[in-house]
Amino acid sequence: MPQKIRVLVVDDSALMRGLLSQMIGLAPDIEVVGAAPDAPTAREMIKALNPDVLTLDVQMPKMDGLEFLERLMRLRPMPVVMVSSFTEAGSDTTLRALELGAIDFIGKPRSDGGRSMENYAEELVEKIRAAKGARLRRATIAPASLPAVKPAMQLKTAPGGNGKIIFVGASTGGTEAIKDFLLGIPADCPPILIVQHMPEAFTASFARRLDTLCAPRVIEAQGNEKVEPGNVYIAPGHSHMLIRRGSAGYMVELAATPPVNRHRPSVDVLFDSAASLVGKKAIGVILTGMGKDGAQGLLRMRQAGARTFGQDEGSCVVYGMPREAYLIGGVEEQYSLDEIPRRVLAAVAG
Repeated sequence: MPQKIRVLVVDDSALMRGLLSQMIGLAPDIEVVGAAPDAPTAREMIKALNPDVLTLDVQMPKMDGLEFLERLMRLRPMPVVMVSSFTEAGSDTTLRALELGAIDFIGKPRSDGGRSMENYAEELVEKIRAAKGARLRRATIAPASLPAVKPAMQLKTAPGGNGKIIFVGASTGGTEAIKDFLLGIPADCPPILIVQHMPEAFTASFARRLDTLCAPRVIEAQGNEKVEPGNVYIAPGHSHMLIRRGSAGYMVELAATPPVNRHRPSVDVLFDSAASLVGKKAIGVILTGMGKDGAQGLLRMRQAGARTFGQDEGSCVVYGMPREAYLIGGVEEQYSLDEIPRRVLAAVAG
């Protein structure tokens, strides 16, 4: 019989510790080995219980979740799923936690008429399973201490990439993978449209964070923007993002239609619009993430004449979406994350 995934729940709220423990404990392949109210207690319980995965509250007394996470990833790296409030401050803190090495995050459960507790529990358990098998990342320096990085490489073609457009999809591990990808992209790049699976409270903070670091301009898409070179459009967490033709060229379109592959925004929705409208002028990139969203869409892009790239297993936090796309023939070329920007720029110039 396979060994169960051992989880330690860390949260200062007794109610939340009980609720999370109950939800996690319903999964037949997972057991909650303990629950800690603060970081010092968690530290001792990690030593005594040796859990496989931690769920960690962002805001705690004595030592906040970020400080504890930073020490943990330095001294005893292990998979961590952050539990965060759906606020602007919470989203900024969560993005920093992902930079420090957390595998994934989930909002705190709410009883305000949003998604059901059953759906929440299912997502939480999925994230814990993915975290158990994930590749741990090294922590990165806080963006506040870094100047914007201007890639040395410039396009060896007309600025803007000869009418080409880049489409990117990612999920688990994607916030850092997208950042690393964009750090290799120059300011005079073709338009880039990105879907990262993320709740709506987080996408605006994510776009702002990328904009401070990367050479191109990065914005959260609002809908009806003209798609222009030198701009990166991040899909908002409340809507699918598509590309459409307008009288003045390509436009960004948002659609609050039902989830696809259980996601909104969905990578497949973006990639399908690219296949239908942009064809061989499109370049598709699928990065780290659990599940299979984007695999069929990338295949349709390739069949429409687009160049397509996938992140390889060795550099993925979770080799799910790129693996599915590769297995069905959607990925034309597969590379490590640090190689993908160079290959994409070569495809733009080619």
